[in-house]
Amino acid sequence: MEITTLALDGPQPDIPALCARVSEACREGPPRQLVCDASRAGRPTLATVEALARMALTARSHRTPFTVTGATPALRALLDLVGLVELLGEPEQREPAGGVQEGVQPDDPPL
Repeated sequence: MEITTLALDGPQPDIPALCARVSEACREGPPRQLVCDASRAGRPTLATVEALARMALTARSHRTPFTVTGATPALRALLDLVGLVELLGEPEQREPAGGVQEGVQPDDPPL
C-alpha cells in the first residue's frame, strides 16, 4: 500500500484546501494510506483539531486510511480531550492493543 504524506502548517489551516488535497490524493492511483504530518502546525487550536477531523472524514468517505504523525504533546492532549486520539493511530491507554487477549483464571466468577 502506497503512503501519501500531507503537511498541516500553522494553527489556522485552510480547511477547504486541505480537504481538496485529501480528495485529490485519494483519487490518484492505487489504494493508499494518507498520513498528515502535524509537526509544523505550531500551537494547536480547535481549528487545528477541526482541520484534522475534516481531513479524516474526507479520507474515510474515500475509504482511505488516515493517520496523524508529528503531533506535539499539546495536540495529543487536545485530540484526546475531544475524543479523536484514534487519529494518531495508537491504541487508547484504556484499551488493550489489538490482538491482545485477557487471561481468565478458572476460579474467576462470571460477570
